Amino acid sequence: MATSNAGASAEHPPPFQVVNALELVSTEHSKITGVSVYSGRAEITRAFRFNVKTGQNQVTVNGLPNMLDQDSLRVEGRGAATIHDVTISRIPPPEAPTTSAALSSLVSKRERTLKALERCKKAVASLESYLATMHVQHIDTTQLGKVVKEYDATAEELDNRMLELEGQLAGMDKEVEEEKSKLAGPKRNDKLNIRAVIGVFADVEGEVEIALIYAVHGATWNAGYDIRVDMHTKEEPVTLIYKAAITQSTGEDWADIPLTLETATPTFGVGVPTLDTWNLSLYRAQFKSQMLAYGAPPMASASVAPMAAKVRRMVSRETSEVERGQTVAHRELQVSSKGNVSATFEVPGLITIPSDNAAHNVTIAELKLGATMSWVCVPKKDTKTHLSAKIKNASQYTLLRGTGSVYVDGSFISRSEVPPVSPDESFDCPLGLDPSIRVTYPPRTKKLSQSGFYTKTATHVFTQHVTVFNTKPTPAEGVRIVEQVPVSEDAQIHVTLVSPALARDGSSSGGGGGSGGKEGARMVTVAKGVSAMWEGAEGAEPDLDLDSALGRNGKFCWVCTVPPQGKINLVLQWEVAAPARTEVVGLNEWV
Repeated sequence: MATSNAGASAEHPPPFQVVNALELVSTEHSKITGVSVYSGRAEITRAFRFNVKTGQNQVTVNGLPNMLDQDSLRVEGRGAATIHDVTISRIPPPEAPTTSAALSSLVSKRERTLKALERCKKAVASLESYLATMHVQHIDTTQLGKVVKEYDATAEELDNRMLELEGQLAGMDKEVEEEKSKLAGPKRNDKLNIRAVIGVFADVEGEVEIALIYAVHGATWNAGYDIRVDMHTKEEPVTLIYKAAITQSTGEDWADIPLTLETATPTFGVGVPTLDTWNLSLYRAQFKSQMLAYGAPPMASASVAPMAAKVRRMVSRETSEVERGQTVAHRELQVSSKGNVSATFEVPGLITIPSDNAAHNVTIAELKLGATMSWVCVPKKDTKTHLSAKIKNASQYTLLRGTGSVYVDGSFISRSEVPPVSPDESFDCPLGLDPSIRVTYPPRTKKLSQSGFYTKTATHVFTQHVTVFNTKPTPAEGVRIVEQVPVSEDAQIHVTLVSPALARDGSSSGGGGGSGGKEGARMVTVAKGVSAMWEGAEGAEPDLDLDSALGRNGKFCWVCTVPPQGKINLVLQWEVAAPARTEVVGLNEWV
C-alpha cells in the first residue's frame, strides 16, 4: 500500500468517484500488535482490517485516546490502495434525546401516583384532626366503641393505601431512570474521544490492512531489582533479578500485547548548540567620566598610583563576580548525559496491562553475577560490622537507576538504590550488618611524660587496642577497621602516629615494621594478613604525587584477612607533644 500526503490523488482516478464511508471503533475493530514503553510515553501500533471499494474510501476511526500525540500519528498499510490524507479531531459529545413516548408516559403516571399519595396523606391528617376535636360530653358513651372501631378501620385502609402508593412511586422512579439511561445510550469512555479520518484510494475492491502508529502520554516504566546474595558461594554469589514496573493511564487497555521496554528518552527540538562571539574590552569606570564631566580638579601625581591600584582592585572584583555569575548561568542551562547506554528489552510472551495507573511488574532477566565482599567497621563510633558487595555487571544488559530489595542467604536485609551501570562496570551494594564479625574496642590507655630543661614539653602517649573475631567457618577477606588520630592546628602541638607506621611526609614513620619510601606513606604491612593505609590511598594512580596530602585528616584503616574462627589484635598508638602547663583543646575527647 502506498502512502501520500493530504490532498494527493491517484495517478489514474476513475472518471466517476463515489466515496465509500466506513466507520470503525478502535477498541472493537482493531488489535494492538505492539507497544513500546519509554520513560513518560509509549508508542502504540494498532492493526485494522476492512474491505474497500474501488475508488475513494473514507475511513473514520473513533475512540482513540485523548493522550494521543497528534504530531506522532502515522499510517502504514498493505494492499492495492493509496493513503491520501489523515486528519485528527476530537469527537463532539453526542446529543442524546431528552425525552420519548415511554418516558413521557412514565412521568405522567408518576405524577398521578404522587398526587394520589398526597391525597391519602391529607385524608389521614383530616381523620386525625376530626378525632382530636371530639369531646366526651358530645359523644354518647354507648356509641364510643363504634366510633373507635370506625376510626381504626379507616386509618388502616389509608395506611395500606399509602404504603402501596409509596411502593409504586419507588418503582416508577426506577423505571424513569432506566428509560433515561436508554435514551443516553451506552456509557462512553471519556478518555477515548479522538477521531482519525483516513482517505484511502483503492485500485481494486478487496481487503486492506492498515496500521495506526501513535505516541501517547501517561505511560512509563521504572527499573527495579531483587538482589539475592549467597554467602556460601564463591563464584557468582549474586543473583540479580532485573524487573520493570509498568504503569499506564492512557485510557486504552493493553490486552495480550507484545511489549518492548525502551531505555532511550525521545527528545524533540534539541539541536547542536552554537557559540556566540566572545568579545574582550577594557573596563571603563563610569564614575571617572562623571567626575570629569563635573570638572573635578586634577589629582596630584602622588595620589594617582593608589587610586589606580584601587580601580584595578575594583575592576578585578567586578570582573570576577561577572565571571562567577556567567559560570552559574551556564551550569543552570547545561543539559548533561547520565551515561546510560540506550537499550531495548523485549518482554517474552504476551502481557496485559489495563489502564489503571497501577504498577505491573514483569521480569526482564535473571542474572548470575560475581561480587567481592568487604566488611567495614568504625569501632570508635559503633562496633557493628557493615557488609557490602562490589558487584560486577558481567551481562550484556544496562542496569538503569532503580531500587533494589536485598536478600542475604534468603533473609531480607534492606532496600538500596542501584545506580546506572553499563556492561562490565561495577557498583557497590550494602548488605546490612554482619554479626559474625565481632569487634571489641576496650577503653584507651594514656601515659604522660615531660622532657626538657628550660622549655618543658609534655608528651601524651595514647594506646588503643582493637580485636577482630571471625566466627565464620570461612576466612573473611577485606575486613576494614576505620580509625583516626587527632590533627594539630597549632605549630606547638606535634602529633606522631607510632603504630601503624604510617607517615604524613611521604615516608614511613619508622616503627611497627612498615616499609619505607613513598609506599610507606600509602600502605604498610602490620602483620601477616594485616596492612594499614591512609584514607584515599586505595585506587590512587601510582604516578600521582598524593603522598604529601595523605593523612592530613588523620583518617586511616586496617585491611585484614581474618582466618575462620580466628582473632586479630590491632594496636593504635600515637603521641601528642605540646608545651607543658598548656591546655590542648580537644585532647580530652580522645581519652
